[in-house]
Amino acid sequence: MQIKDQRYVIQGVDLVDLTKEHGTPLYVYDASKIARQVEVMKNAFAGQEMKIKYAAKALTNISILKLMRSLGVGLDVVSRQELELAFKAGYASTDIQFTPNGVDFEEIKWAAGQGVQVTLDNISMLEKFGQCYGGEKPCCIRFNPHIMAGGHLKISTGHIDSKFGISILQLSEIKEVVNKFGLQVNGLHIHTGSDILDTEVFLRGASILYGIAESFPDLEYIDFGSGFKVSYQEGDPATDIVDLGENLKVDFKAFCQQYGRPLEIWFEPGKFLVSEAGTLLVNSNVVKTTPATVFVGVDSGMNHLIRPMMYDSHHEMVNISNLNGHTRVYAVVGYICETDTLGWNVTLNEVTEGDVIAIKNTGAYGFSMSSNYNSRLRPAEVLILDGKAHLIRRRELLADLIATQISIDI
Repeated sequence: MQIKDQRYVIQGVDLVDLTKEHGTPLYVYDASKIARQVEVMKNAFAGQEMKIKYAAKALTNISILKLMRSLGVGLDVVSRQELELAFKAGYASTDIQFTPNGVDFEEIKWAAGQGVQVTLDNISMLEKFGQCYGGEKPCCIRFNPHIMAGGHLKISTGHIDSKFGISILQLSEIKEVVNKFGLQVNGLHIHTGSDILDTEVFLRGASILYGIAESFPDLEYIDFGSGFKVSYQEGDPATDIVDLGENLKVDFKAFCQQYGRPLEIWFEPGKFLVSEAGTLLVNSNVVKTTPATVFVGVDSGMNHLIRPMMYDSHHEMVNISNLNGHTRVYAVVGYICETDTLGWNVTLNEVTEGDVIAIKNTGAYGFSMSSNYNSRLRPAEVLILDGKAHLIRRRELLADLIATQISIDI
């Protein structure tokens, strides 16, 4: 996004004009930013066979999935529904991996039947997979490395108390199941959390998997997950992908030489690819002054962006209706009957009722975690591609809200 002739634009498209056409709240995504993030990853690992599997859960709109496919990015899906969306977006099964957690085996069996790469993260499912397929279908095993990492406890997934992965202390039990059923283990997987700034965390996790790999002679790849930290405001540090690429390529090459043949590196970035590409545009319904605080109440809330309340996440905001006014400090709050604060101590150019506020870094886990709480409707979504704005999801209607409800005579 940039300010041009006192207009706030993405690829030349005026965001205030977009709200006049599509209303608010409105999610807007910048395709060029997504493409740049993909290139950053590819360049960082140039010279190493590396596959990007976009974590679809971050933003599952079919048009976004199609964009990822056009950029040569595979998919990481975690549910049958995400897998079906992937097929609707034109993905081949060979470009998709399925990494569920806590699902019924029938869902795993269905996915395996579609020909996708299946990742298993508990011994019970590993046994059922072996009973069902033996060595007929390959599988990947997700390990829990007992590493505490991530920007918030709720998004730390590799510590000893996490539900994700099979503990590295249970390696002997895994090998017993693998040998019993002749399982074809073609991949190892690790993911320690999100918003990881220190690249050393990835290298430490990699070192653990290298030691485990000697127990599995048929590997084709090692999946290092993701969790790269993005910048949420000016000066905010982000994961140094270039540094990670340089160091991990050296370590991985040495590992492959010891293993006896070259393997592929896989990553599953979600937030890294789409977070900074997304902007949530909201209308300031009311400016409320109290003895302690000045509130800006907007026509959205935790039903459309739950991350500030759930993870204490920070999202930079801009009053795009007033780019030159005096600044004031506000609390930006939603219209939900909860304390749904979207931003604390937010410095904005002076806000008046009817102004449009742009909430940045909302491409990941914004719309995808939205709800109909308070019976509010979900926003429309727009993708700006090659300088043109495309509506990729219409705004919900009341009819959508009640379509699955059944009214009985009372």
